[in-house]
Amino acid sequence: MASPPAPAATATATATATATAFPGFSAPGAGFEVPLEMLAACHGRVQAQCDTLLRLHRHIQHHGCDRAAQQAGLAVMRYFDTAARHHHEDEEQDLFPALIDALAGSDARCVQALVDSLGEDHRSLERRWAVLRQGLERVAAGEPPQWPPDEPQGFVQHYQAHIAREEAELLPLAARLLDDASLDRVGRSMRGRRGLGGA
Repeated sequence: MASPPAPAATATATATATATAFPGFSAPGAGFEVPLEMLAACHGRVQAQCDTLLRLHRHIQHHGCDRAAQQAGLAVMRYFDTAARHHHEDEEQDLFPALIDALAGSDARCVQALVDSLGEDHRSLERRWAVLRQGLERVAAGEPPQWPPDEPQGFVQHYQAHIAREEAELLPLAARLLDDASLDRVGRSMRGRRGLGGA
């Protein structure tokens, strides 16, 4: 018999095992005092949830919307409805403006093009997530998801490409350009967004 998706344990194990080695940082756990490392660590958690989504999709094809599928569907919805949404807001409301403020002239135009493109990507991912979320609501209720057959894989591939671009371009640029005061402001705002104070 196939093993169930086991979302919580897998996500936790993956997030723990993926202590992000972001250039310039060496702390094993990312906190708001190192916002760039925290953003990079979030990418590992997004990937863990994407992996769960793909396992869930395969599980449903073979076992239907059993109890394990329902629990996995709820866990994926919780993550993308909260943590992933906060991650996009962290970037768009805090990191992107900080980068623009750190530059002038033609450099600012290049960075603006990058953040505009990443923001558009966020909107596209959010639209795709809305389709998947409707299917996961059905799964959580014990019903087939009725999403396009290739949509889970397409969503995951889209997110993987987005993460790769942020890690190759956005985060290294931010590490190079943002001073401690700017990073502190970003980190405090990220805490506030999660209701932890310090905004």
